[in-house]
Amino acid sequence: MSRTKKMTLALSATALALGAGIGVAGMASATSTPTPNPSASSSASADAGTGHGGGMGKHGGRGGERGVAQASALAAKLGVEEAKVTEALQAFREANKPATPPTDGTKPDAATRDAALAKSLAASLGVEESKVTTALAELRTEKQAEKAAALKTRLDQAVTDGKLTQAEADAVTKAVENGVVGGH
Repeated sequence: MSRTKKMTLALSATALALGAGIGVAGMASATSTPTPNPSASSSASADAGTGHGGGMGKHGGRGGERGVAQASALAAKLGVEEAKVTEALQAFREANKPATPPTDGTKPDAATRDAALAKSLAASLGVEESKVTTALAELRTEKQAEKAAALKTRLDQAVTDGKLTQAEADAVTKAVENGVVGGH
């Protein structure tokens, strides 16, 4: 097999593995439940207020940490107590938990879910809905920037280690940015 074919195959496998890993992580975080332990942490979470990832999933993991960070970051942006945000997020998740898992891999409409989350949090916390919507959008943008930076770091290291060429790393970045891989 020629070097070009091997590199193309390696890039395809890397992109597929990356996409599968991100997709599995996204699916796992979407089905977890919150842990209402307050924390002094103020970092954004993976799903920063979108109603995902707030507790230990069926198979364990860091979901509880994400839920605490999510509540903490949102509380800081809204200027309310973290415990109240944690309680409001947990109540929203419980009230909106699907009775059955989504069929054939479909997910509920994100915009509808986000609007319902903002409305619910605003009512529970006594904050204007527009302020909640803005805070959720800011947290989501921050998290996306963190993910992009982490991907760039990993790809740069792969290029340095000789595992990928710069062109291949650029192709992976482009594929993720355009939603071809990575579940975006």
